[in-house]
Amino acid sequence: MNSIIYTVSTDPYYNLALEETLFETQEGVCLYLWQNKNTVVIGRNQNAWKECRIDMLEADGGRLARRSSGGGAVFHDMGNLNFTFIAPLEIYDVKRQLGVIISAVNSLGIAAGFTGRNDIVTESGAKFSGNAFKKSKTTGLHHGTLLVNVDMASLGKYLVPSPAKLAAKGIDSVRSRVANLTEYRPTLTIDILKDAVVRSFVLEYGNCSTICESSLDQDILAKKAANYSSWEWNKGASPAFDLSLSNRFPWGEIELELSLIDGRITHVQPWSDAMDESLILALPAALTGCRLNNMDMARAVSALGGQDAEDLSRWLGTVSI
Repeated sequence: MNSIIYTVSTDPYYNLALEETLFETQEGVCLYLWQNKNTVVIGRNQNAWKECRIDMLEADGGRLARRSSGGGAVFHDMGNLNFTFIAPLEIYDVKRQLGVIISAVNSLGIAAGFTGRNDIVTESGAKFSGNAFKKSKTTGLHHGTLLVNVDMASLGKYLVPSPAKLAAKGIDSVRSRVANLTEYRPTLTIDILKDAVVRSFVLEYGNCSTICESSLDQDILAKKAANYSSWEWNKGASPAFDLSLSNRFPWGEIELELSLIDGRITHVQPWSDAMDESLILALPAALTGCRLNNMDMARAVSALGGQDAEDLSRWLGTVSI
């Protein structure tokens, strides 16, 4: 049975815990709509200290949260609506799910479409939604932001854009490509957009039930929220590394921090905004024990399979170490 769930919580740690609980328990296609108050959310594989001005954010009463999917850092406030699709892999369809969001926005008189790896943009090319994804053996998760009336000054204040991204896209284009939907429909509110998304979801997937938060296991939710709010999960202890290698690829930026003993890699910390989290999570096991040698490292990464791994392998085969 397909389902919809809303939450009035604006606590990022509870909201991420609720999302993870739904990911682990729901059958059919589930649409989850939620908001975070004054929060920077970073991807699972990102270095918090390089993506966010944490001290400034926390001094202003904001919070840093790390989600369980890949991708880059985003700013959430009450002018932003978050959506999550959760579905069994056999019916998980990113294009179909994106179609729900695009149809909802189109129904409000704003022409929109999908572009690049993870962006929904207006007809003029301004980005108002970024998306990220993860999968288990049985279930797919697709979530994203919808900028309705976000405080753009705070977005620029707390997020630290990568120099590699700025060099690749140009500073002006980075600043100009993000837009609020109220620029195209000034009377738009979160509630109006929420209703449009729900209507679009029902039109696409048919009648569905509404999940009540109280029906979920509250002890499990509390434990998950405690993990999401922990210093270890959000910031973590970063040991001293002997060598750092970084590069930007069409699919994302990556930095590999390596610890070495007697010319062999003993510890690997990968940081990345790549959408394919499976590759990033596989790198420590693949590279640990390798000699610090271009061909050994390239061969170990190539064995992981996939085009992104091949790109990374080719680079490791030639990078100066």
